[in-house]
Amino acid sequence: MARHTGSVCKQCRRERTKLFLKGDRCLTDRCSVERRTYPPGEHGRRRVKETDYLMQLREKQKARRVYGVLEKQFRAYYRQAIREKGRTGENLIRILESRLDNVVYRSGFAVSRKQARQLVSHGHITVNEKKVDIASYQVKPGEVIGVKARSRESAVFKAALESFQREQVPWLEVDRKKLTATVVERPAGTSIDVPIRDEMIVELYSR
Repeated sequence: MARHTGSVCKQCRRERTKLFLKGDRCLTDRCSVERRTYPPGEHGRRRVKETDYLMQLREKQKARRVYGVLEKQFRAYYRQAIREKGRTGENLIRILESRLDNVVYRSGFAVSRKQARQLVSHGHITVNEKKVDIASYQVKPGEVIGVKARSRESAVFKAALESFQREQVPWLEVDRKKLTATVVERPAGTSIDVPIRDEMIVELYSR
């Protein structure tokens, strides 16, 4: 699978907001968005005319970068969101929030979604006590996400739990001693840490 190999801080600067791609480090004064508030590149300080299309595109790119999803998969999620009942934008965010790597991150078992994706793909995560190594797996209410017994003593999980500073989402019940998280309901169609104007994404794809 293709992946971004450059500086993730440049992605935050491009969107002019914290995307928490480096986890809780983004809450410290080392965050590049705090030190350099302009976009990257030699033309980053130029004034750019913010058209409707540009704002819609930036909102879509922000959502893609937050959840680490490629364009082809993002479009597939959008088509799925259209087929579901309710607001398309909220459905889209709910689908993204339901990804297994995001649930691992929301549970506090990883410091960032990128690290959560690695933990899943390396086989450290279970769903209902069965190993699942697909980061895009869609969790469902009632499912229990956990850490494999052999991996529970890993320093990675200890460091993630010790540094956890994020607000706990209401649709997850987390037992940090047992390293398990139960999905009590479908995720809300809103993003907690990074505000995403989902209606602008819908407008972009409706053009």
